Amino acid sequence: MSNNTSTTGHLLGAADIRRIAAEAGISPTKKFGQNFVIDPGTVRRIVREADVTTNDHVMEVGPGLGSLTLAILETGATMTAVEIDPPLAERLPRTVAEFMPEAADRLTVVNRDALTVTPDNVPDFNGDTSFTLVANLPYNVATPILLTLLERFDSLGSFLVMVQKEVADRLAAKPGSKIYGTPSVKLAWYGTAERVGTIGRNVFWPAPNVDSALVKFTRYAADDTQAPSHGKSSADRELVFRLIDAAFGQRRKTLHAALKTIVPAEAFAAAGIDPTRRGETLTVTEFAALAAAVQSTSHATPTTDEVEQ
Repeated sequence: MSNNTSTTGHLLGAADIRRIAAEAGISPTKKFGQNFVIDPGTVRRIVREADVTTNDHVMEVGPGLGSLTLAILETGATMTAVEIDPPLAERLPRTVAEFMPEAADRLTVVNRDALTVTPDNVPDFNGDTSFTLVANLPYNVATPILLTLLERFDSLGSFLVMVQKEVADRLAAKPGSKIYGTPSVKLAWYGTAERVGTIGRNVFWPAPNVDSALVKFTRYAADDTQAPSHGKSSADRELVFRLIDAAFGQRRKTLHAALKTIVPAEAFAAAGIDPTRRGETLTVTEFAALAAAVQSTSHATPTTDEVEQ
C-alpha cells in the first residue's frame, strides 16, 4: 500500500449526486437513515480530521452515493466500503470508475449490514495491525455500529465519524454531565473520544432536521496499563457492560439500589466505591473496579440468565 500516491480527483457536488441518483433510480430512504453529502469541502474536511494518508486501510460504513468514498480514495488510501442498500453497493464502483478511475483498484465494496460485519465475513482487515473507520453514519444506528465494530475488530485503532450532534455529545461526554450515559462509558472502555467540529444541515441532500458533528476516537494501545480494558477478557467486559446497563437503566437511583441484584454490598467496599453514588458519576475505570470486586467476592459472577435479561 505504500506505493499508492494521492491524487486530486473530481469530488461529488449537488448536481453530480442528483444525476447519479436519478440514473440509478435511487432516492434517499428514511429506513436506512440516508442523507447524502453534496459538498466536496465537507468530505475533504472529514478526511483531513481523520488524518487519512496513503498508507492507511480505511473502512467506510454507509458510503451512499460515494461523496466521502472519493475523498478517502483521493488520499491514496486503500479502503473497503460496507453498504447495506444493494442498489447503492452496486453503483459505487461505477461512480469511482467515472470520477477517479485510477483509484478503482483500491476500493472493495461489501453489500452488508454493518451490524453483521465480522473479521470472518469481511476479512480485508485481518492482516492489519491497525485500521481506521471513516464514515457518515446513519443516525439511528450510529452508536451500536461503533460499539459492535470495536468489540469485533481488535485492530480498529481509530475512527472519525459524522453523527447527529446529540449523539456526538453523548459519545464524548464525561462523568457527571447530564448527557453522560451508556454510550459514553462503553466507548471509554475502548479508548478516548472527542468532538472535533460541527457540520451544517445545508451540505446534505435531503437536508436533515438535525445538526451533525464529528467525533474522533483513538483506541488504547494493547500495552497501555492505564486503559480500563488492560488485561481484561471478553467475559470481564461483558460484566462491566452489564453493570453499566443496569446503572444507567435506573440512572436516578443510587448504585446500591440499581445494582442490588448484581453487586453484593461487600463488593462496593472492596472496590472503594460509595454505594450511595449514582452511575452517572462513575468513570469506566470505576465500573471495571466494581466488576472485579464482584468477581472476587464470595458471590459468583451473574448467571447467564441474569446477564441476558
